[in-house]
Amino acid sequence: MTRDAFWEFERAGWQRAAPRYEECWTDTGFFVEPLLDAAGVGAGTRLLDVACGPGFVSEAAAKRGAEPVGLDVAAAMLEQARRRCPGLTFVEGDAQQLPVPDGSFDAVTMSFGILHLSEPETALAEARRVLVPHGRFAFTAWVAEGNAVAEIVDSAVAAHAEPVELPKGPDFYRFADPEECRRELGEAGFAADSVRMDTVAVPWRVPTPELLFEAELEAGVRTSAVLRAQSPERLDAIRTAIADGVRRYADGDSFTLPIVARVISASAPP
Repeated sequence: MTRDAFWEFERAGWQRAAPRYEECWTDTGFFVEPLLDAAGVGAGTRLLDVACGPGFVSEAAAKRGAEPVGLDVAAAMLEQARRRCPGLTFVEGDAQQLPVPDGSFDAVTMSFGILHLSEPETALAEARRVLVPHGRFAFTAWVAEGNAVAEIVDSAVAAHAEPVELPKGPDFYRFADPEECRRELGEAGFAADSVRMDTVAVPWRVPTPELLFEAELEAGVRTSAVLRAQSPERLDAIRTAIADGVRRYADGDSFTLPIVARVISASAPP
């Protein structure tokens, strides 16, 4: 598989990030059950878990009695998923060109994967293509407003980082916009009156002020690329600013960061 520069950048980034993803980004787990609810996943549901990463969604779906197939572009992520969930099926593939026939699944999910695609509108159309009539698609996307992680990291980078030229990709918060979601889902062929958007806010407890910086550096992609391009002095300044930001949310012997995401879903027409 070879695509555009942003696609290759993201795939390489997730290959590198895979070994530490599970320990660093425990925040995504809070949104798995709302995502599965929005997709209508239950016993017997044939689910395609797109951008499955280490298999969190597939694992939870299987516990509901569903029949998940996890798909990811990064082979290293699939290795993590197979290690965690040895009885489940995981395949390598591109969200923008799904390697499955039309009408193969009752539901499709994408847990925060939409943020990392060079052509997200193509991925939406592909999700629609592989669904049965009335099948449901659900995905999650981060919201900046009210999200401590976004505020802490974005402000630290803005204050201390030298600009870095990255492969051009879609705006990170594009699908936090409800009107953008409705328009894109409609153009992808989903039923306009079936679109649902729920905002989910949860507290993410982290054990140390340093974890967020480590997660961004070692287990992320876009921000990681920016951080890795900085001088040692600037990187130390960013590290300190992020840790100081986390300390504002001290809660006993840990730190509780409010995080916010949209859970967006729609149905294929009859």
